[in-house]
Parts: sequence; C-alpha cells; structure tokens
Amino acid sequence: MRLKKQKRHRKSVRFYTACFGFREPFKVLCDGTFVHHLLVNRITSANDSLSNLLGAPAKLFTTRCVLGELKSLGESYGESLQAARNLATARCDHEKRRSAVGCITGVIGENNPEHFFVATQDTDLRNKFQEVVSGSENEFKEIEIPGVPVIFGLRNSLFLEPPSAIQRQYVKSTEEERLHMTESEYKMLQKREINKLANQEASNSTDAHEGLGNQTVMAQPKINAARKTMGVMDEVQFKRKKAKGPNPLSCKKKKSHGSPSLLPNLVCKDGDDASKKRNRKRKSRKSIKLSEADS
Repeated sequence: MRLKKQKRHRKSVRFYTACFGFREPFKVLCDGTFVHHLLVNRITSANDSLSNLLGAPAKLFTTRCVLGELKSLGESYGESLQAARNLATARCDHEKRRSAVGCITGVIGENNPEHFFVATQDTDLRNKFQEVVSGSENEFKEIEIPGVPVIFGLRNSLFLEPPSAIQRQYVKSTEEERLHMTESEYKMLQKREINKLANQEASNSTDAHEGLGNQTVMAQPKINAARKTMGVMDEVQFKRKKAKGPNPLSCKKKKSHGSPSLLPNLVCKDGDDASKKRNRKRKSRKSIKLSEADS
C-alpha cells in the first residue's frame, strides 16, 4: 500500500511540474490548522516528511495573518504559534489582518505565480481551489485558482490530493488553444503573404522590360542549375598533381670551409709575385736576441 501511495503522489507531482511549471525545491504554504495537526500527531520533522511525500526537497512558508490568527486563539495554540514562527514568512500586503483562508487565497492570486503547494486541514479551503465559478459549462477558464495542489494530514500520514477532472480538462483546453493561431499571428501571416506577392509582381515587371539579350544571358545559369540538379558537373572537381622541380635549396652550392686567399694574383713593386704567403711567422724575442749575439 505504501508503494502505491508513493507512485500516486509522484504521478500527481509530475502532472503539476509538466503542466503548471512547478520546480524544485517545492514551496509549501502552511496554515495554522496544518501546523497544529503536525504537533498533535507528533510529526516533528515536517521538512523530511513533506520532502518524502513530494520526492524532492521542500521549504515551508506561512503568512503574518496566519500567525495573528494563531495568536488570537489563546494559550492552547501556543506551541503551534512558536512552531509557525520558525517557518519562512510569505509576503502578504494586507493592511488589516484577514482570516487564513482569505490571506492564502490572496497570496496565491489568480494563477499561483509562486507555485505554492497549500497544506491545510480546512475542508472549505481544500474545496476552494477546485471549485468552479458560475459560467458556461464548456469554458474551463472560470476555474477560480487553477493549478494549486493541496496537502492534508490524516493521523500520522500526509497525503497529496490528486488533480481533479476539472483541472485536467483545463489543461487540455489550454493545450488546444496553443495549437491554434491567435488573431495577431493570423494578421502577421496575412501581411507576409501580401509582401511576398508585391515583391513577385515587382520582379516580374522588371524582367518584362529587359531585352532579349538579357534573356539569353539569363538562360545559361538556368541550364547550369538544371545540370546541378541532375548531378552533371561541367568542370573537374579536383586538379591532378603535377611533378614539381627539385628544391632550390638542395641545388645550392656548398660553401668551402677552408680559408683560401681571395685576393687576385698581383705583381709587387719589386717584381715579386703576390702569390707568396702573406701569413709569415712572427719573430719572437728569443730569436732576435740570438741573432744579435751571433753578430
């Protein structure tokens, strides 16, 4: 039974996430009756129990009007008042204190923009989010507050109400409306078609004023286009590789590493050839002293 209940709850959570845009972590708006039920039945770890119920982390909220209502009930609800003060407070712009039902409906608004789960034990508040306002039977926009999941407690366990048949029909009607075009989109398409026709008429008028020479010139690209469609190619798609010459750097002459004399053969003044060795041995001091001693 526990597995069936979890599957049912996961299915309803997926419905609200897919159709109404609920995202993790889920926000749960609690009233005084739900907080008092948790304390009476000793469900102390409210965050863990709600996260297990929804299959994702949850954050609990309350309002100032709910706190004021609990405070007005007296000492019997003192513990529930302290527990409610530990929760995060949702913003409610009410100058005067309202009842919990009126405050929660005001916070949720018409479309539930904050995507709140409502946790309550009040049957009137539970039915309020699924009732239909007076209107035509075929229109499902007369739902007062669509897309508000309700959580309630039964002894030591918590339950999530499945989406009603009216909510499912509302989702189907909105999906069908999205498939059809709106009036603004239909007008935009009409303007585009009118502009296309005007451009085609202008292009046809310019082509009619051109001469026959231009017609012959314009015939060639049409033929090329036809050939491309048939898969015929006029030119070769690739070029064949030709034999290239040798690398010019490899043909360069090698430089000689020796130190040959670069000067040309010149004739000296005394008639001696200039091809004699220029690099003569330098006389050392010892050789000079020996030659002086011999003399």
